[in-house]
Amino acid sequence: MNQPLPADAPDLEAHLAALLDKLSLEQKVRLLTGASVWSLPAEPAIGLRSIVMSDGPSGVRGGSMDDRVPSASLPSATAVASTWDLDTVDRLGALIAAEARAKNIDVVLGPTVNLHRSPRGGRHFEAFSEDPWLSGRIGAAYVKAVQTHGVAATAKHYVANDSETERLTVDARVDERTLREVYLAPFERMVGEGGAWLVMSSYNQVNGATMSANPLLRKPLKDEWGFDGAVVSDWTAVRDTVESATSGQDLVMPGPDTMWGDALVEAVRAGKIDPATIDDKTLRLLRLAARVGALDSVAPVATPPAPWQRDDIRSLLRHVAADAMVLVHNDGLLPIAADTTPRLAVIGHHARRGRNQGGGSAMVFPETVVSPLEGLRQRYGADCVTYAPGVVPEPELHHFERGTVTDPATGAPGIRVRYLDGEGTAFVEEVFPTGRCGWLGDERLARAATLEVVTRYTPAYTGHHRLGFAGLGHNVFRIDDRVLSAGPIVADSDDVLQAILNPPSRAFDVELEAGQPVEITLEFQPDLPGGFPIARLTLGTEDVFDTPAEELAQAEALAAAADIAIVVLGTTETIESEGFDRPTLALPEGQDELVRRVLAANPRTVVVVNSGSPVLMPWLHDVPATLLTWFPGQEFGAALADVLSGNAEPGGRIPTTWPATETDVPVWQVEPVDGRLEYTEGIHIGYREWQRRAAHGGPAPAIPFGHGLGYTTWQIADPNLATTTEDEITLTVDVTNTGTRPGKHVVQAYLSRTAPSAIDRPECWLAGYTVLHAEPGRTVTARIAIEPRSLEHWSVDEQAWLREPGAFSVRVGASVAQLGAAVEIPSPR
Repeated sequence: MNQPLPADAPDLEAHLAALLDKLSLEQKVRLLTGASVWSLPAEPAIGLRSIVMSDGPSGVRGGSMDDRVPSASLPSATAVASTWDLDTVDRLGALIAAEARAKNIDVVLGPTVNLHRSPRGGRHFEAFSEDPWLSGRIGAAYVKAVQTHGVAATAKHYVANDSETERLTVDARVDERTLREVYLAPFERMVGEGGAWLVMSSYNQVNGATMSANPLLRKPLKDEWGFDGAVVSDWTAVRDTVESATSGQDLVMPGPDTMWGDALVEAVRAGKIDPATIDDKTLRLLRLAARVGALDSVAPVATPPAPWQRDDIRSLLRHVAADAMVLVHNDGLLPIAADTTPRLAVIGHHARRGRNQGGGSAMVFPETVVSPLEGLRQRYGADCVTYAPGVVPEPELHHFERGTVTDPATGAPGIRVRYLDGEGTAFVEEVFPTGRCGWLGDERLARAATLEVVTRYTPAYTGHHRLGFAGLGHNVFRIDDRVLSAGPIVADSDDVLQAILNPPSRAFDVELEAGQPVEITLEFQPDLPGGFPIARLTLGTEDVFDTPAEELAQAEALAAAADIAIVVLGTTETIESEGFDRPTLALPEGQDELVRRVLAANPRTVVVVNSGSPVLMPWLHDVPATLLTWFPGQEFGAALADVLSGNAEPGGRIPTTWPATETDVPVWQVEPVDGRLEYTEGIHIGYREWQRRAAHGGPAPAIPFGHGLGYTTWQIADPNLATTTEDEITLTVDVTNTGTRPGKHVVQAYLSRTAPSAIDRPECWLAGYTVLHAEPGRTVTARIAIEPRSLEHWSVDEQAWLREPGAFSVRVGASVAQLGAAVEIPSPR
């Protein structure tokens, strides 16, 4: 038997071409369409096994939609971007690759590098930044880190998929210069610098053509940037045969029933598609297979990484979550040393039910999530921490967690699900570890006429409870022998994915006695969209509250009796999610008033904001300290305790501007008009537009781009130009830690045009930065490299990147709103 060819062998392309020659047209076309929801077909004739994919921006979920195979829950993309730290991204990429290989996954569908064009974007939390350069830097580092370990990363969603309203059909109208300089720029870097093996085409149209059949898939992606990987569609995004196949689309997901298959073979036979086009697509698929180790005859790029130990995962995620937290301001109240045994009143429903992630396809199911309340009690001691929700939130069904329910058949932990055929006979049974059950592409679900779900719940206290379920379909729900619900539950959303992921719930009032178990049974006939076997089912509890006035009064009383009050508030995965955009940036009802009332009861109040994207904070300048946590992943509570106690420094810097009011937001409208969404702001998105407005007396944001404090202070000297040539510009700048603690700083460099310009330009734009750490009193000389491309603009007339003659200047500082003196960069001779 021949030894596998090394993945970097000079004759690899010839070998792949030889494999291609062994395939018939029908075999080639079959390889270009998914074999299932998550896999591509195998082809034994050439030693090709199936390639398996998984959602993966903030953790690798695998093929399941529930807790049967748990996943590490990473901080959201906005949190990762807040670290500004490529070494951190590298470590997270290594973890993602290891998680993927532990689940036999070859392709991770991430990262998301769409831009924060409007803070209303529903998937804002899933993308890095409003800045194209920063997004590209972090995205490229993510891709490189994952692929170094032999797992493919996928740059998505190509392109201008920056909001969710009418996302399947919206036509984003974007001028060519804006496309090149802003929305295509992160993808260009991920292909060129990151070496991405896959790019995902998006649902939307751009300038009249749907992205799965858009000329942008060839130019610039393949023809100019030299992308040699494969373009995979977003799920169900390919809606035609000939146009998509000739545009540059390579792979259609999911399968096996798609617009390609036999129709694509017939189109080739009829002369509508050049056979060479099919060969190119198939060769790209084989190249991917070689890289991930799916070809018998080619060694993978890297030895599959070993699974990480649980403690190592938790340690990394705890560190990253803390490093991502942004201290907006601090009047000296933080940190709160644990050895002083302070009396803390922890207030807000988010303290008990902290949100580690947003909603939609990026969701994963971790084995455990550390709540803020749990983390603070572990750090400061349970006797020192009191708790009150303060506000009665919207009703929400929380799934039964591990260890809270048992299988009546065995007494072991879990929920038993019996799959019944049309005769009512069980043909298979299984046990789910929690009250969260999901199916995607599961043939057992397709075969079942009814699911019989049964578990035993033992209450922890005597009194009033609310128990219930959520799921689309016909149901009969019982507690013991009492029928509480019988009938259909229908979708309340037109978006199929959202209807499945967030189905309506039903909950019922019951009086239970502590330690006395009750049996819960649900007979469930799920609604399967188009007959496709996808469903989600939840059994669990709703939290029980006193009246709003009573809850608020209890919070005020606890705050008044405490040394320090910590209010934890924010959004949820049903507010920030794939499938829809946010109608408002305001926090859920009652949270702002809670801050005001707690602050009146105790002026020593810290506010912790747990959201994946910007929210309004009308009390921001009234409270002594405000900390942003984003959606920080599974180690939320432990990381928060580290930061509040001073065991870790809040290392985050804002990657996207936070407005003070909705009327100040530069781009508010995300609703298409007659199917079109006009990007009329051009290149002026995010802080670029805020800075342009500020130059003419416009409003200031609540938190400017790049801002973030730590627990020490810094002095940044004026920069020096160390190198300035056509190929290289390097700044050096002395940065001194003038405080009393070790700290982290992110020193940022912004370019501006000095000479008069005929080109429409931002007031300034990010062109470089460095992350540094220093001990108290120490001065560090930072080096910041600026790429020549940062001084160039895209010329539509010349179809090239050009540098306008004349001088530019660079300023360095701690944020876009806190910059030092300008240093001129002369024109090259």
